[in-house]
Amino acid sequence: MARKLKRKNWALTIALLCGGLFVFLPLGSATEFSLRDGGKTKHSFAAYSWILAQPDFLHYLGLSLELALLTALITLLLVVPTVVWLHLRAESLRPMIEFLTILPLIIPVVALSIGVQSSFPSALQSTQFELPLMYVILALPYSFRAIDIGVRAIALKTISEAARGLGANWPRTIVHVIAPVMRSAVIGASFLTLALSLGEFTLTSLLHWDTFPTWVTTVGQQSIVGAIALSVFSLAAAFLLLFLVGLVSMKSKNHTSEEAA
Repeated sequence: MARKLKRKNWALTIALLCGGLFVFLPLGSATEFSLRDGGKTKHSFAAYSWILAQPDFLHYLGLSLELALLTALITLLLVVPTVVWLHLRAESLRPMIEFLTILPLIIPVVALSIGVQSSFPSALQSTQFELPLMYVILALPYSFRAIDIGVRAIALKTISEAARGLGANWPRTIVHVIAPVMRSAVIGASFLTLALSLGEFTLTSLLHWDTFPTWVTTVGQQSIVGAIALSVFSLAAAFLLLFLVGLVSMKSKNHTSEEAA
């Protein structure tokens, strides 16, 4: 038994090392290249200074963050009540809902963008706020399953019936009772949605809108080193966001455990 556990631990360690090399070796090489300043031995932050000096850098970064936050908010308002309703009242509809939420992975983005945009009101089509609505659709395969796993991990019927018995209506029950208990799942779904929204390029370019990913592609054509630096910056920002989400999630778990104790 002990030998089997050691073999599993070794296999897990090797798999993690291979995965780490696969991710961080190219990232480290790209970082080293982005720091070059006129040769392989001379390094500086000139490329990153060049990024910050671009006049539209903060504008497009702020715009993408704004759209991503709006997407995450709409996703939570849509998915959390739907998953709660499925678990409490409509378990028989689960196969159909799961099939519908997987469709964004099956339908080509080109067909999805044309079909969805043509169904939007003309007033909405003329604003960039049509993008969050489409990002919500693209994020459904991930956000739905993240919330669904979180709901499965709690005694949903017990706490919802207790809240309803104390006089809380359904919106209050979801916001003040259910959502805090499944905080980790909500944070995870929010992060997945934010990450997808911040990095979405194909849909945005097809609809001829400019956000941070499309701006990176345009500006990166001016300088090879600058383009690599932009890519490294984007990946580092995504990793930082993941770290912050994980930190908040751990704190929320510890806070919930202390309250339960």
